[in-house]
Amino acid sequence: LADVLSGLPSIILGIFAWEVIVRPVGHFSAWAGGFALGLLVLPFVARATEEMVRLVPVSLTEAALALGFSRWRTSLTVVLRTAMPGIVTAMLIAMSRAAGETAPLLFTAFGNPFWSVDPARPIAALPLQIYAYAQSPYDEWRAQAWAGALVLLMLVTIISVAGRTVVRARARLLSAVTPRVGRLDA
Repeated sequence: LADVLSGLPSIILGIFAWEVIVRPVGHFSAWAGGFALGLLVLPFVARATEEMVRLVPVSLTEAALALGFSRWRTSLTVVLRTAMPGIVTAMLIAMSRAAGETAPLLFTAFGNPFWSVDPARPIAALPLQIYAYAQSPYDEWRAQAWAGALVLLMLVTIISVAGRTVVRARARLLSAVTPRVGRLDA
């Protein structure tokens, strides 16, 4: 399923979300936009999580089981914690991809020129505003589209840097508290 979803264009996912959520309800909404973007990032995060879990050494899992941990506790405390930096990185990359998608939002969120916080109604989205303003005949609107693209680029950069900082800080913390077993200099 992840392979099939990852091969679909984003506009197809937007049409699917429109058919499943917007059409039965009768209006566009933030919920429908979130559903479409969730379908867009789901295969990437699922595949990356699968790969990160596979990269966890079997010896760590066997050691936890040998110490008497149950399978679920081994999965949560050893496997998940070891794979977490890779999973977080995949989630950040997926968020960055979803931040710039316009096609699914055209069919689901539709855009709203006014500020709205109601997720059951159409909402404004930066990619939609960039799209609408970029094709405008007014020079000011095209300039605002470029400014919006810069803001979007800065948001993605901030998310990426913050995620990397958190992952590195956690890795440093874990390496500082992990006992050095089996080494002569420990």
